[in-house]
Amino acid sequence: MRRIITGHNSEGKSVITLDGPPARTIGEDVGGLFEIWNTDGNLIDTTDSIDRADTDIVLSPPENGSKFRYFQINPTPEGVPIEMMQEIAADAFEKIGAAHHRVDTSKHPAMHKTDTIDYIILLKGDVTLILDEEEVTLEPHDVVVQRGTNHAWVNNGDEPALLIAVLIDSDLK
Repeated sequence: MRRIITGHNSEGKSVITLDGPPARTIGEDVGGLFEIWNTDGNLIDTTDSIDRADTDIVLSPPENGSKFRYFQINPTPEGVPIEMMQEIAADAFEKIGAAHHRVDTSKHPAMHKTDTIDYIILLKGDVTLILDEEEVTLEPHDVVVQRGTNHAWVNNGDEPALLIAVLIDSDLK
């Protein structure tokens, strides 16, 4: 994957400030999460060359911030006991500072809830969005506006599923 980040030179002309792969990734063994860009609510100097994705990967953006990432979900292996799936999910969420977001995993081990508005697009694959009371199967190019609900993503296919996500810190009711 290639990221192209633009900015301005000292004369105010538009330039490319970064051109290359994501600076940080995690969980490639189960698909992976790839940071593209982050904001923290502070003023951004478009003349700097700071890679705002080159920080520890944390699930949620900071207060007034945002995260732009893509993530890949591999198919769930056959015959894995639910206890092991719970353990794997708990470990994965701990690694991205999100153990506290796993509020009710009774429906699926990867269920989690954040104080964010998320814009998610399924680029390829066969994925189901699981909610507390409902499920919906997505097709490539379907868009989900996820408004702080408890949810999980499940790959139903034989191939990895690829999704793009923008997470925005929000005050939710």
